[in-house]
Amino acid sequence: MFSQGFDVPVSAFGTMIEDWASAGFVVAGPTYPRTDASDRAGLDEKDIVNHPADLRAVIASVLAQDRERGSALWGLLDAGEIGLVGHSDGGDVSLAVADNTCCNDPRIKAVAVLSGAELAAFGGSYFGGHHVPLLVVQGGADTVNPPGCSVEIYDAAPAPKFYLDLVGAGHLPPYLDAGTDQQAVARVTTDFFDAELAGQAAAGPAMVADGTLPGLAQLTAGGAAPLPPGPCPGAPR
Repeated sequence: MFSQGFDVPVSAFGTMIEDWASAGFVVAGPTYPRTDASDRAGLDEKDIVNHPADLRAVIASVLAQDRERGSALWGLLDAGEIGLVGHSDGGDVSLAVADNTCCNDPRIKAVAVLSGAELAAFGGSYFGGHHVPLLVVQGGADTVNPPGCSVEIYDAAPAPKFYLDLVGAGHLPPYLDAGTDQQAVARVTTDFFDAELAGQAAAGPAMVADGTLPGLAQLTAGGAAPLPPGPCPGAPR
């Protein structure tokens, strides 16, 4: 399940979605009310507080289609292996549904947060109960969701956890623009889901190799975050 960021259409992430699908995953990318770029008259970022419930509803709908004879998804899904991935506000929503007591869905088995944050507006507490494997991806020069937000997530999470630092990268380019950063994100996230959802033994070493690009990207697995902690607007205090 992929969740887009505020005022950015799901279609803008088409390259990464196609990469995940080509690796054998069924990928759903819902359009959230009041935050999609097409909703010019009603954009309202505060509506994000309703999106965890929206995401859980989409999961239920997709699973129902898997059971519906004649559906395009009939028989294609493994209901026991559901992963979440989201960018920015979509990462906030994905993390909340995976690991916040406010909105946790026990069906989730892994979550990848791309330049996201813990969000106080959801209420609840993070990593207080149910926990799933976590991948955090962050641009080192992101000024929208600064690195401190991702460091906060990573430091608070129990293992297994991974942190992909994109050296000198901003908020949108690593995910929208063709190039080395986008390739690294696509490969590392695919490796992560191959390991945590598909159970592929070779995916763990592949994730380390794909996330280790001198001067460009650094993958940390379980150890200290590669960047120091810092302020994160909107995070729980």
